Amino acid sequence: MKTPRFLLAACGAAILGGCGQDVGWVLKPVPLDETLRETVIAADPGLFVSDKIAVLDVDGLLMNRRATGWMMPGENPVSLFVEKLDRAESDPNVRAVVVRVNSPGGAVTASDVMYRRLVRFRAARPGVPVVAVIEDVGASGGYYVACGADTILAHPTSVTGSIGVIVQTVSFAGTMRMIGIDAKAVTSGARKDMASPLKPLDEKDLAILQGIVDQYYRRFLQVVESARPNLKPDQVRALADGRVYTGEQAKDNGLVDGLGYVDDAVLMAKKRSARARVKLVMYHRPLGYRANVYSAAPNLAPQVNLLNIDLPGVLSLAQPEFLYLWTGRATGAP
Repeated sequence: MKTPRFLLAACGAAILGGCGQDVGWVLKPVPLDETLRETVIAADPGLFVSDKIAVLDVDGLLMNRRATGWMMPGENPVSLFVEKLDRAESDPNVRAVVVRVNSPGGAVTASDVMYRRLVRFRAARPGVPVVAVIEDVGASGGYYVACGADTILAHPTSVTGSIGVIVQTVSFAGTMRMIGIDAKAVTSGARKDMASPLKPLDEKDLAILQGIVDQYYRRFLQVVESARPNLKPDQVRALADGRVYTGEQAKDNGLVDGLGYVDDAVLMAKKRSARARVKLVMYHRPLGYRANVYSAAPNLAPQVNLLNIDLPGVLSLAQPEFLYLWTGRATGAP
């Protein structure tokens, strides 16, 4: 008779946990259907409250690929965000959306896809206000996505801005020469191995990469100009030198509409929806739990040097990648 897998897993977990430690293990059934579930996290008093405000998250490193946690796969943040917006868009009872942003940004394409999907939601549901609120960090690609909302609030202590593009390259060619390793790439063209870590960048490589960065930078400027009509193009460009701003500085410079907290964003969304009584809802996988408007997914990243760093996410940045990313902080999920 074969031992059930869940018993083997429980035994393995107990062994990994160590003997004699103050550690408990809970086994519970989890639905195999991973379709997003809706959870009501707050509601105005009264019977039969049907109008809803959907609270959606944009957090962590924004990459169009599945994130990996400690010993388990995670979500693709682009796919999950689109799935949540689809759910909200198809629900006629959703009268407003609050987008909580807590991200240093990420890949150019991932940020752009999420922004465009938010813009498309507003076009499909023109009477539904969308309020973005920047919490700890809403920088670079995080701010790019927030520009898809019709209103942006920022915590007074948040960090935002960092409007710009970066592509980080690394060359091990010098070290390899020192230890006697010679790498040769057989290519179909002179630029096929451009930005390879096994060779240094030459001036032509650098010029090509700079041209791509400039194109993506212009795209970012256009997104900000569209979202901040009170700013002239030359004002946006002056603010978009890559620096970050506090929430107060962003408000003073016109990058956000006001200062506030998640509660304020919810109240603003409710007021603009013109609904007297609403309930707040969030969408999550069956295993997830949401207790209130500040709820977030558990951080499964390992502790490294006292920082929460998603190691696979950091290591992937060794590959040349065009990023709307503020690199002044660890790139793991906040």
